[in-house]
Amino acid sequence: MSHWISRVSFFSIISLLTALPALSQEPAASGWTDLFNGKNFTGWKHDPLGKAEYTIVDGAIHGKTVEGSPNSFLYTEKEYGDFELDFEVRVHDDLNSGVQIRSREKSEADVDAEAAKTGKAAKNKNAAIGRFHGPQVEIMSSPGKAGYIYGEATGYGWLSKEPQDAKHTHTAMKNGEWNKFRVVAKGPRIQTWINGQTIADLNHEGIYQTHPRGHIAVQVHGIKAGSGPYDVSWRNLRIRELK
Repeated sequence: MSHWISRVSFFSIISLLTALPALSQEPAASGWTDLFNGKNFTGWKHDPLGKAEYTIVDGAIHGKTVEGSPNSFLYTEKEYGDFELDFEVRVHDDLNSGVQIRSREKSEADVDAEAAKTGKAAKNKNAAIGRFHGPQVEIMSSPGKAGYIYGEATGYGWLSKEPQDAKHTHTAMKNGEWNKFRVVAKGPRIQTWINGQTIADLNHEGIYQTHPRGHIAVQVHGIKAGSGPYDVSWRNLRIRELK
């Protein structure tokens, strides 16, 4: 009798364990906020320097290049510090793009600090003021450097070490398709995934000191004369703030 009870208990435990949901890298559903409502740009602003066109197509943010424009940014009105961020993106194979995190427009103090750090004064200080800058999650087609962290207009260049090797690339991006990104920013550490594949795991005290919090922004990169137009779209943007 006791042997039979033991067997029943054993199989009950196995059944219970197999019924439990599998662990994954997907974040929990609670605590998430949609950044974009799919209908209008409530809660978003267009940076004053860029001229790229941002419209809404099939519930997604659609960015289109404009020849002669510098890098353009559409950014959240709200600022964020530590967070998890999810979004999907589809980008033209010939366009470089990105999503800014903890970023802001440059002040005069920012311009002076960058000049002191690099030893190079801005060629046109007034023009530099107002430029959007901060950590950027790179977006580009495969093979490429999508998902790594770049210091947009910070004087750092690549913050991630891997793409500092010009030969380094990966193929996590599915060209011409929607790709799912996940970003976790906690203190000086920034981690990224593309389609479930780990890409960046960065610790950078310098950029964290200057950019501990800021806006989320979607970027349409400037293009060479006579090229384009190119486009990039984002959808299902959501964020969960971390304590």
